[in-house]
Amino acid sequence: MRHVQVFAPSFPQVTPDVLLQPQDRQVWQVVCGDADHWRAGLYSPEATCAADVTELEKHTCPELFLLIRGRLTLLLSDGQGGTRELELQQGRPVLIETSHTGFCPDGPFTGTAFVVERDLFATEYRAPEAWK
Repeated sequence: MRHVQVFAPSFPQVTPDVLLQPQDRQVWQVVCGDADHWRAGLYSPEATCAADVTELEKHTCPELFLLIRGRLTLLLSDGQGGTRELELQQGRPVLIETSHTGFCPDGPFTGTAFVVERDLFATEYRAPEAWK
């Protein structure tokens, strides 16, 4: 088990009113935010199936996921040491509060979700079976 603390401001400085330039083939990249309130990023997992997953993460705040490209499935803790899969659907956001991670069933980095979370939070990482 490991812990990570995120402190505000936890996002890069950007020029307002100009298109941002996200990088390709990045699992997680924070693209912008509002200090002490929220930050937004792009999530595109390298894992391609649930068997590739070695840990789930749980934040002290909820996260909003919105699929913007390809296919992306979230692997969620069932709270009893098991997991369940939630395939994201374009145009249908989901608020995630449980421990989770994701995978792209069509290959590494082939799906991308837009994610919004707080600018200050802590994250705990554990193996999927450890979330009881």
